[in-house]
Amino acid sequence: MRFTVNPYVFNEAVSFTVSMLYKPTQPILSGVLIEAISDKVTFTVFNYEVSAKMQITADVSKPGRVLVPGKLLANIAKKLSVREVEVSFDEYDSDNQVEIRNGSAVFKLPAMPVAEYPEIPTLDTVSGEVVGQDFVNAILQVHAAASNDDVTPVLRGINFDIKDNIMTLSATDRYRIAITGINWQPLNGQPDVSFLVPAKVVSDVSKQFSHAEKIQFVIKNEDDKQVIGFIGDNKIITTKLISGIFPPVHKYFENIPLDHYAVVNTDDLRRTIDIVSAVIDGDSAIKFTFQENKITLNGQGGEASQATDEVFANLVGDEVTVGLTPKYLKDGLNGAKSEFIRISFFKSNTKRPGAILVTGQRSKDEHDEKSFKYLQQPILLMR
Repeated sequence: MRFTVNPYVFNEAVSFTVSMLYKPTQPILSGVLIEAISDKVTFTVFNYEVSAKMQITADVSKPGRVLVPGKLLANIAKKLSVREVEVSFDEYDSDNQVEIRNGSAVFKLPAMPVAEYPEIPTLDTVSGEVVGQDFVNAILQVHAAASNDDVTPVLRGINFDIKDNIMTLSATDRYRIAITGINWQPLNGQPDVSFLVPAKVVSDVSKQFSHAEKIQFVIKNEDDKQVIGFIGDNKIITTKLISGIFPPVHKYFENIPLDHYAVVNTDDLRRTIDIVSAVIDGDSAIKFTFQENKITLNGQGGEASQATDEVFANLVGDEVTVGLTPKYLKDGLNGAKSEFIRISFFKSNTKRPGAILVTGQRSKDEHDEKSFKYLQQPILLMR
């Protein structure tokens, strides 16, 4: 194998694939598979759960394939100068080394046993596509609500529900629910479908494809072929789907209260939360008192520490006091992506306050009709 390539293009391909090496469980899975044929070179990693592949254009003088240590290759790629990179490997050479030349610099690294590398998942017909920036924004809105709890795998995923040309994404960790929707363009007769994808992988997809104009999906949800593939910017990421039934979170958004809510400037509320959070411990609750024209925040921490601040708000309905985890509420503010937010109050059949619903607000007087909704359960306050 021998090819020459632009150093920046080479580094991008190596950096992308190596970044998707998720703590390899076997030494062989720490490698990057390089395959050169015609005028294309493909870089691939795979760990039986997640695969990542990127194809670049290069001057291939001798086709071939080789497996090299991923982190070592990434370290080399970062140090390359602006001169062309030449990569060569002779499988019949007793040294069994891959050579990388870059100007006067010469690097040699060991070739790994390519025959032992697992078979990489193949993708079939493209199922549909979404606008890249819409997808990235949607993941930013819901990802924070996914659980980190290993006990319940289905909650560690983001649920995708495709119906009537809308892709709805939702996540929950039992304490809050985030949901949003984007336009979906079905291709090749793809029917309506639901699937559950690991939240970490989805987050990485949104980062790696942040500049993609379109992101295509290949959905293989058949028996033992439960795999999702994401395609964009000459990159492909695949992952196994999570098996199990995602909770029916949509039912919690029924009967949204229209007559009991507060409207507040998003940045002002975020800043006030940060101020009061200075004294609280960990995920302790802050007491939010919603009154006419203001929200008063009160936090109590260790060693008798206390902080109080208030922010202007417009309240419709009765005064209400709830305890809320500040980090969770800030995740909802960030997801709304609007200058103002509306906090609506659900009624409760118990003495405890009901859940709150965070949605976007175009202005103090005009509600945002975007699909993002964020429901947060209150925390019982110690009186």
